Amino acid sequence: MECGEAVNSPGDALGQTPAHLAAHGGQAFFLLWQLQTGVDVNQQDLFGETLIHKAARCGSLECLSVLVAHEARLDVCNKDGLTAEALAFASGFVECAKYLATVKHTQDTFYKTCPSMQHCKEPTAGTKRRQCDRSAAYGKRRRSDGFL
Repeated sequence: MECGEAVNSPGDALGQTPAHLAAHGGQAFFLLWQLQTGVDVNQQDLFGETLIHKAARCGSLECLSVLVAHEARLDVCNKDGLTAEALAFASGFVECAKYLATVKHTQDTFYKTCPSMQHCKEPTAGTKRRQCDRSAAYGKRRRSDGFL
């Protein structure tokens, strides 16, 4: 990566960013650093694979958990029509597939039981996180002393 280069610019002919390579190599620490610099967690390469597909393909449970924590979408399919969960299973990483299935089930259950949180499910890449607190007024959180 060159100094001053945009973090989301494809680093190779396959459209893979350094974050794609970190996820595919199981480099959770470098991946976390890339995400903190503003990488789009759902950016697809020429194969239609996002960072979570790359982590699932190599069986990195640590990278998967970092990506889930950064709100990676689990429903994105690559050009072969596979989600990250299906790709992990097809690659023989059953524990990773189970983890992704559990996270997806938990997310689906949460959004079904709490319809007021549905707006928070939208991708937030490149934007600040929205406040999902019902006590929020005008997009600001209430302080504990009652002031905005």
